Amino acid sequence: MWDYNKKVMDAFLNPRNVGEIADADAIGEVGNIRCGDALKLFIKLDAKKEKIADVKFKTFGCASAIASSSALTELVKGMTLEQAAKVTNKDIVNVLGELPEEKLHCSVMGMEALQAAIANYRGEKTAVAETDQEGAVICKCFGVTDTKIREVAKLNNLRKAEEITNYTKAGGGCGCCLDDIQQILDELWRTESKKPTAPPAPHKMTTVQKVMKVQEVIDKEIKPMLETDGGSIELIDIQGDKVIVRLCGRCATCPASGVTLKNTVEDKLREFVAPELTVEEVK
Repeated sequence: MWDYNKKVMDAFLNPRNVGEIADADAIGEVGNIRCGDALKLFIKLDAKKEKIADVKFKTFGCASAIASSSALTELVKGMTLEQAAKVTNKDIVNVLGELPEEKLHCSVMGMEALQAAIANYRGEKTAVAETDQEGAVICKCFGVTDTKIREVAKLNNLRKAEEITNYTKAGGGCGCCLDDIQQILDELWRTESKKPTAPPAPHKMTTVQKVMKVQEVIDKEIKPMLETDGGSIELIDIQGDKVIVRLCGRCATCPASGVTLKNTVEDKLREFVAPELTVEEVK
């Protein structure tokens, strides 16, 4: 007997949105009764064809399959198709609170049925159909391809063949393909680890942060240098990337004040604050 939480039991014993929609705008069908699980999803859009007004399902499977299907319909009702297309099996599990590891494939089936229905409405090939055509069948017992194994592994960060079995049933029959599944996973994550990662986006300072940072650099780095020659500097304003300052003391009358602004003040601010800053003097 599986250890189901109260949410799963309620969704199983009192499933929402069971049935068919005669004039459905989209229908998605996945699974195979011979393999033990099958799901047919019906979607009806509102009058403007913008949001999901109604959704129903018919499923053949265990308590987890029924509960996952019920949770899926409750989750997507009221969504646009664009929003629904982003729903994953993780979202279905989150609605239910949790599922036994061995039953996580039921949430994947729900995600695939939703993707199939959306593709059906758009007149596209379903993601499941494309996976079956493009990939090589690894698990002959349940017809699971290498493409599906990679997709599910990346989506759920799966590293072991046993985890793939929980999510797709692959390897759960005769078990002959478990070594092949593990090899696919090892190659997948070895390749992923070699991919270059994008550098983090530079942190954009607020105006207040920029003012405080510029003032700090002026006080600690620039002003002490100028004061050794009898000069000084004041921060007047910051307009975007333009820093407006006033040179004081001997710097104010120095014929080389322009050089001081560029080679000392601007260079230091670009080094310690932001490389795009420019400096202008106000008299």
